[in-house]
Amino acid sequence: MDHEMNRRRACRWLPAAILALAPVACSSDDAPAGTPAQDREDRADLAREAARAQPSVEAAHVPEAFATPMTPEDNIDSVASWTAPDGSVLVLATAKSTHRLVVYDGATGAFIRHVGARGAGPGQFDRPNGIAVVDDLAFVVERDNRRVQVLRLPGMEHVGEFGADVLQLPYGLWVNAVGGGYEVYVTDAYMAGEDAQGEDILPLLAKLDRRVQRFALAVEGDGLRARHVGAFGDTSPEGALRVVESLWGDPVHDRLLVAEEDETYANEFKVYDLQGRFGGQTIGARFLQAQAEGIMLKECSDGGGWWITTEQGKGSTLFHLFDRRTLEHAGAVTGATVANTDGIWLHQQATAQFPQGVLYAVHDDQGMVAIDWREIAGALSLPTCGVR
Repeated sequence: MDHEMNRRRACRWLPAAILALAPVACSSDDAPAGTPAQDREDRADLAREAARAQPSVEAAHVPEAFATPMTPEDNIDSVASWTAPDGSVLVLATAKSTHRLVVYDGATGAFIRHVGARGAGPGQFDRPNGIAVVDDLAFVVERDNRRVQVLRLPGMEHVGEFGADVLQLPYGLWVNAVGGGYEVYVTDAYMAGEDAQGEDILPLLAKLDRRVQRFALAVEGDGLRARHVGAFGDTSPEGALRVVESLWGDPVHDRLLVAEEDETYANEFKVYDLQGRFGGQTIGARFLQAQAEGIMLKECSDGGGWWITTEQGKGSTLFHLFDRRTLEHAGAVTGATVANTDGIWLHQQATAQFPQGVLYAVHDDQGMVAIDWREIAGALSLPTCGVR
């Protein structure tokens, strides 16, 4: 989630004693040189982290296969991977502050190239945030262009864009390939303005009924045709989506998990169905002590698997796994260095380096790390997962 938005909202709720220990935490001054760009909220996060309770579960430690070069000026938010016809893997990362995509080698983490520059034209970006890859298409959410742009891999040619007529403050997305086309779910974190202190005002519950926007897409030749299907969001206290970014779906079990990122309310994931109905269930609140963030799904051929969810600790990220069928907590893992994670991406296809898949996770807004799925499964004693 946008650090500046969270900073303004979080500072209002920091205990006075904590604020006294970190008087500059809620300043709007620019971050000192050498820290991640646009990360002025980090000091408030650190103060809030100091006030948190200890984790309620013991996370298993797993090794990281590699880390990419760290580029704090980029302010990396989300990642997604693509397999080329020759079997090589590219990982695309959104760089919010430099308004471009960063491309890494999925086997080694080596930097390959940049894509795009700031602007509103084809192949340009303004505050890119969420990203997903399906087939040979990369879907990129641009918060400040209020659109989703679609590019074709590997050349990153512009295919089309959609959503600018309905999106207000888009952040994350999930893309479901269905019937020769695509269903796209986009989170929209619109606010009700700012108060006299410049802090964001959350909409009333009754106004949170458009937190997720749905679109139907069809690729036609070199372009695409997009149709707005509608929007949804529960307006009950239990089901409302107060601050949104990450989401992911499971068509087999008709579930859509949406991260609740308003820490003043809860650190949890809301369980909706794919039609946008809240089923009355949330997961994670018993276990997460920090903000709920990225979500992915490890899918097994028998319909089983595990939801992988992110607890965005400033000092250390925890990845909580929940059973795909029952949603019971299956354990948590943490890497040697990975921290302050926003987006994650599970590359499920076998590669020479990662024969059972690999989890890519953003590290501290500056790059990403890779964790072999075998390490996660071994640490939590998970059964073998056959892949379709």
